Order: sequence, then C-alpha cells, then structure tokens
Amino acid sequence: MNRTMTFRPRLLATCAAGTLLLTACAADAADVDNAAGGAAADSPTVRLAANPWPSSYGNAHVAKILLEEQMGVNVEVVEIDHNAQWAGMDSGEIDAVLEVWTTGSADPYATYVEDLGTVEDVGELGVIGRIGWFMPAYVLEDHPEFATWEGIKGNEEVFATAETAPSGQFLAADPSFDQYDEHIIANLGLDLEVVQSGSEAAQLTAIEAAIENREPLLFYFYEPHWMFAEHDLVMVELPEHTDECYDGSPEEIDCDYPDDELYKIVRTDLANEAPDVYEFVRNFEMTNDWQNEIALRMDVEDQEPQEAAQWWVDEHEDVWQAWLP
Repeated sequence: MNRTMTFRPRLLATCAAGTLLLTACAADAADVDNAAGGAAADSPTVRLAANPWPSSYGNAHVAKILLEEQMGVNVEVVEIDHNAQWAGMDSGEIDAVLEVWTTGSADPYATYVEDLGTVEDVGELGVIGRIGWFMPAYVLEDHPEFATWEGIKGNEEVFATAETAPSGQFLAADPSFDQYDEHIIANLGLDLEVVQSGSEAAQLTAIEAAIENREPLLFYFYEPHWMFAEHDLVMVELPEHTDECYDGSPEEIDCDYPDDELYKIVRTDLANEAPDVYEFVRNFEMTNDWQNEIALRMDVEDQEPQEAAQWWVDEHEDVWQAWLP
C-alpha cells in the first residue's frame, strides 16, 4: 500500500488582492467554520498559511481549533507556497505562518522583516528542522561505507536506475523546496543524476515503493516528518555545514544543509488589529515528536488534518492552555 499525502485541505476563497484580512469579507467561509467550531459569527477572520508539507498543515489546524473554540476567532487555513506567503503577508492576505524554515528564507526575511517591516518575526517554534541526504537503513546494512559521501563516491552505480545508468539516481523533492543537491553533487565530484519527483506526494510514493521492494535509494528529505515514525531512515554524512559555504553563489555549495531552528512570522499590523491572536501565535510551540505524531495520523492513518489536529489538542490540554492570552 502506498501511503502518500492523500489529504487535500479545502482552500477557502480569498478576498480581493490587497484587502486586509480583519474584515467581514469571508462571510460564507465564516458561516461554514462557525457550524463546525466555536467562533462567533461576527468575529474577524484570521488567515493561517499552510505550506505543502504535513507539519505545516498540522500546525495550522491545531491553531485553527484553538483560536475558534477557545478564543472565538474565525480562521481560514490557506494553502500557499512558502515563497509566495511572504508577499501574501505584505499585501495583507496572510496573517500568520506558524512554521518557517531558515533555509531559503534569508532573502524574503531581509526584504519583508528588515527592510519593509511589514512582517514580524515572533520567535522560535521549538522544532529543529534537518534537511539532508537519506537512504533506507537496509542500504547501509549492505553498504556500511555509504554512511558518508566519500563511501558513495566510486560506488554510485548501486543507485542506478534504467533511466540513469550507469550514473546513480538522486531523488529530489517537491520543486518548491529549496534544494542545492545538483551543486553539492557536482562540487563533490559524484556521479549522480538528480531526478525530479515533481511533488512530495510523488516522492513519498517512490520512497515507499523502493522500501517495499528493498531497493537502494538515495534522496533529499527532511525531518520532522511522519516517515521517521514509519520507516528506519539514515542520513548520509556530507561535508560539515559552514556559513561560508552558503554565503557565496549557490553554484559553489559543497557542504551539508544547515540545521534549522524553525520560527513563526505574522503581519506586523496583527499586534494592533488582533492583540490576542498575536499573543497566541507568539506562545504557540511544537516539538519534533508532536509534529511526527500529527503527520503520521494524516498521512499513514488517512485522517484529515483537522482530525489529527483535534487528537493532539485533546491529548495536550496542559500544553496549549498556556498559549491562551
């Protein structure tokens, strides 16, 4: 059975571009949400971003449940690319993002937080993100030298497919993710061909098919993610990350990805327009284990994001009570 991201969160209609969210422009969506939650009919609407990976949906729906049921705030969860969300916040169409990865966000951070001041950094989420090269543990059992990139060099044909032979295949992720693998591969002199998966769902299908057939596979991946609760995956040791490695042109990158201390952002005006919501987002936190648990229910147990989020809310009242203003 292929266990991919089968949930498709409903994307509520947005208002005209540039309209600030704290209005009554989403009356129809509010009526739907009011029927399911505890938000007041005349409450302003807060829009939370959901990026195309499981933990982002989980965060957004945990926050949605609590904002609506505990604080009486209408919430829309807006599916949006992590690059586009910065401009969306600048224009007023997105109010908060509960999970931002430092990798790939330096330029928009400088533009919208430091220069324009339309977006505010409201602190760390509590999750440590890790991007890198991974393989199923059974590959390492058969080839212990593959624990490092040096052990792979000269043995790349182990990962070859009919399409890439004699070169090894390197399976890339969703194209919207920040990836430097082609440069790392070229700069380390590895005979690997990067194959685009097209989406996270397609990549997960390919990974699970390889695991089911016990085939060698080398791929870009990240944690936290439910796959680590379901399968034994190991990370390949690349040259140690340094700031200097990433300071220059991307074409020059030849080291590992950095660890990310994930953080949260809001529209700067949110503090004045909805101070209680602003305080809630500042207090909101997660851990790697919590995110893995929520994502596992969504992607493996086929629960809808709101159902998985409700499970977490029910199990962790002692945690979220402290987030409420």
